[in-house]
Amino acid sequence: MKVVNLKQAILQAWKERWSDYQWAVNIKKNFPKGTTWDYINFAEALMEQAMIGPSPNPLILSYLKYAISSQMVSYSSVLTAISKFDGFSRELCVKSLLEIMDMFCHRLNCHGKAEECIALCRALLGVVVWLLQGCAFYCEKLRELGPSASTEAILRACQEKLYSLMSSTKNKALVHISRLEDQGSWGNVEQAMNKVTDGLCNVPNQTHRTLIEETLSLVKSIPQMLSVQCEPPAHASFPSVHAFIMLEGTMNLTGETQPLMEQLMMIKRMQ
Repeated sequence: MKVVNLKQAILQAWKERWSDYQWAVNIKKNFPKGTTWDYINFAEALMEQAMIGPSPNPLILSYLKYAISSQMVSYSSVLTAISKFDGFSRELCVKSLLEIMDMFCHRLNCHGKAEECIALCRALLGVVVWLLQGCAFYCEKLRELGPSASTEAILRACQEKLYSLMSSTKNKALVHISRLEDQGSWGNVEQAMNKVTDGLCNVPNQTHRTLIEETLSLVKSIPQMLSVQCEPPAHASFPSVHAFIMLEGTMNLTGETQPLMEQLMMIKRMQ
């Protein structure tokens, strides 16, 4: 019932052209979040309403972006909602979803119980599958319809987003955790990678083909993560400095900066 009422509230906000701030105030008033907003599939409900037509609804999309920016929804719920979108033929919608991912995928994190952390791992694996499926779809479209600048552009966008995600060791580790949690889930990744590999011959640009292959190799390297010896960090970190600044920023917000600078200089000389 809450989900039904939520969808009605979204439609009412759209009809009355509420601003994102006005919408958030009314939603918080009528749908107290309790422990989390995710339990009523908040992100998914917004995504469904925003992506009904051939192009995204800009107003409802602004509600979703506001919900992400104000942390009304978790990153895992947003990624899960994105991975359920299968309308790859609606390229404007896919482009909007990639832009939404740009809002937070460079700083994926999770605060809460272990279950919520695992949910982030699973959601990230799901979005990896989704990006691979998108690449496979557009490769197949190039085979059916021939060279197309718009199709090649959206294919490149999916490939670049996947490369950006998998270039991060932390993100690869999160996907690896999800793989270990559910061994069957990796089969979806392998199946999607095989489809992309089969469709590579349809990509007319050799440079782009090479980039897709490099991206696939990053994904393929995930199962071997624990067996690969990592190079030692080039620069030593200074945890004492981090802890000192964090303590100062938490406990002494109104203090003078000069004593802080002097103490930092002392730590610098000691180290």
